[in-house]
Amino acid sequence: MPKMKTKSALKKRIKVTGTGKVLREQAYRSHLAQNKTTKQKRHSRKRALMHSSDLKRFKYMF
Repeated sequence: MPKMKTKSALKKRIKVTGTGKVLREQAYRSHLAQNKTTKQKRHSRKRALMHSSDLKRFKYMF
């Protein structure tokens, strides 16, 4: 049986670190930014670690 293909949509949205942790982009960034505080916008620039409960689904798709 051939290998499963990596989901292209997921490949574009995540980054795996050298130690195997998975980084994702922050949500709520795309629009309506005038309603958000400067602090919210600043913190959302950084990538966040994917939660452990989501890793099982991630590994299936990746």
